[in-house]
Amino acid sequence: MTVTKADVEATLRRVALPDGRSLIEHDLIRALVIQGGTVRFVIEAPSPEVARQMGPLRDAAEKIVAEMPGVDNVSVALTAHGPAEKKPAPPSLKIGGHPKPQDGPTKPTGVQRILAIGSGKGGVGKSTVSSNLAVALAKAGRKVGLLDADIYGPSQPRMMGVNKRPASPDGKTIIPLQAHGVTVMSIGFMLEEGKAVVWRGPMLMGALQQMLGQVEWGELDVLLVDLPPGTGDVQLTLCTKSELTGAIVVSTPQDVALIDARKALDMFDTLKTPVLGLIENMSMFVCPDCGAEHQIFGQGGVAAEADRLGVPLLGALPIDLDTRLAGDGGTPIAAQGGPMAEAYARIADGLIKGGMA
Repeated sequence: MTVTKADVEATLRRVALPDGRSLIEHDLIRALVIQGGTVRFVIEAPSPEVARQMGPLRDAAEKIVAEMPGVDNVSVALTAHGPAEKKPAPPSLKIGGHPKPQDGPTKPTGVQRILAIGSGKGGVGKSTVSSNLAVALAKAGRKVGLLDADIYGPSQPRMMGVNKRPASPDGKTIIPLQAHGVTVMSIGFMLEEGKAVVWRGPMLMGALQQMLGQVEWGELDVLLVDLPPGTGDVQLTLCTKSELTGAIVVSTPQDVALIDARKALDMFDTLKTPVLGLIENMSMFVCPDCGAEHQIFGQGGVAAEADRLGVPLLGALPIDLDTRLAGDGGTPIAAQGGPMAEAYARIADGLIKGGMA
């Protein structure tokens, strides 16, 4: 005979408290689980004091359920739902505000290298590349941090699958979050999802300075900075106020993307930041049915630009549905295995062997 949850609840209605009402009527049964002939549940008393008096009631509930046809084993736990322990409110931590004066470019303590990942325009998959490259480097054994510097459109909380407010022991120091072996910080952790950031340039600059200088990054081999699109205040602040190792520019192959990518390359050149290489994203589409390759956005544009500039083409990544689904789901494709994970692993390996990460 198969035992159902309704059968057990009906039986427990026969176990009454001193006021005549049953365990079910008092809503004291929690976590009722039935696996074959085994029944498990919890009796949750309203307070520790009441729980201490409910031992005989627990025994009675266990006995009556054990006598049911089809029940072989019964496990009943007795717990108490006491008042929540009051904890002191966490220190207030505010992000944004005018930047503080600096004597010169700085680097967070313990961070060996800072790599900026930029693009001239949005929509080229720069944040996807940043998150997956961070995970690939971590899988290769590097100690990696990921700073989401896209203040207006932070996407790393979703892509990395974390969305908690960072702790602060003193209202000044920021304790970053961890995901997939990567230390992560984003303005998105400080805001409700969908909440707009409406700040002028100085506020952006101050926020970036805080996320670089006040975050306890720990010992890192490399800190990847996912820049916003364009050539604005955040890029200017990062290049002039921090000791950047270099920059990586992400673009798709078509001419309209390369026009803006060249502006990003010119910006890094103007700001004396070495470009370590280019990544061509969405370089092709591989049909899942027939295996044919389609160059939706053109072919070879980024490779030609890298050759013109004399910098490495670090990798060419196809447009891929699983990569998009993985990013939306909070587990980057680089953490999951398969051809795309291998493609990111090759880029990470090249950065490590080249001394860039």
